[in-house]
Formats: sequence, C-alpha cells, structure tokens
Amino acid sequence: MFTTDRLIARLWEHTDAERAYDLYARWEVARWLGAAPRALESPAEVPAMIDRWRARSADPRYGVWALERRDTGVVAGSVMLLPLPLPDEDGSGNGEVEVGWHLHPDSWGRGYATEAARAALAKGFADGLTEIHAVVRPGNERSAAVCRRLGMTPRGRTSRWYGGEFDAFLATPDR
Repeated sequence: MFTTDRLIARLWEHTDAERAYDLYARWEVARWLGAAPRALESPAEVPAMIDRWRARSADPRYGVWALERRDTGVVAGSVMLLPLPLPDEDGSGNGEVEVGWHLHPDSWGRGYATEAARAALAKGFADGLTEIHAVVRPGNERSAAVCRRLGMTPRGRTSRWYGGEFDAFLATPDR
C-alpha cells in the first residue's frame, strides 16, 4: 500500500488476528471508535473483522491497513482512508473521504499516527482527492492533536457522519 520511514501500511492478514484482538478489545482504544463504541469481546470476532477490512481495501484508492513497524515487524495499529457514509447510507459514501488511525497503547506517543496519516493523506491526494476529512469523537485530544500536527483545518462539531456528534477536520492538498 505505502511506506514511511518507520512504518509499512499493508493489508491486514489473518496471521495478525492476535494483535488485532489485543488492540480492538481494549476499551481505551475502542471508546473513541464509531457512533456506538464497543470493544471486541472475543477473539472469534477478529476473522470477520479482518475480512471486512480486506473487502474495504479492494479498491486500491481506499482501505483499512495494518501499520507494521519496520524495526520490529510488530503491528502498531491501523490507518485508513475510506469513503465517509452519511448516517442513513449503506456505507458507500457520498464522495467524501476520511483518514483515520487506531493505535495500540504500546505505540502511543511515538508519532506513528501522524506519520501514517500524513502518508495516507499524500496517497489520497496523489490518487486525485481534493479534500480528506478526519472525524474525531469529542474529548479524544490525542487524535485532535494529530489533526492539528497534520495541518488539518478544524470544521467544528457535526452529526453529518456515523449517526453521532463528532469534531470534524479537513485536509486539502495545499495544507
């Protein structure tokens, strides 16, 4: 998919299941995700989740990718570039695209989210996108700080996506 100095963004594999479960079963991660946050309850949920991510990555412009550290081979988390669904849509989107990241707590505070998101934004713009949004749950100061480090423009609070209230940020190729 793409690389950075320290990370490889690649498809999630079923061999990553243990790490995916360790990441998404943690409430300190899951609490910030989606309109109705829920931590995974069982490792049995992971194969279907990985299959969904791989299906969403079929179009090479978009995806949910594992972030593998180049130095250790450990998956630090996920980075995504996906069409944004409106609350009443089937998930196909309306032309708006989101960049996002979910990192394991053992990878927090190392700049991986900013590094991966910057590369995902560059990929999206190289693929012809003219705007990319970030959607952050209110109170998620770590992700809001990543948006600021990326130079994204704060757009205020919105309920436009995911059926909940979120803080919106916008990136354009010139920022």
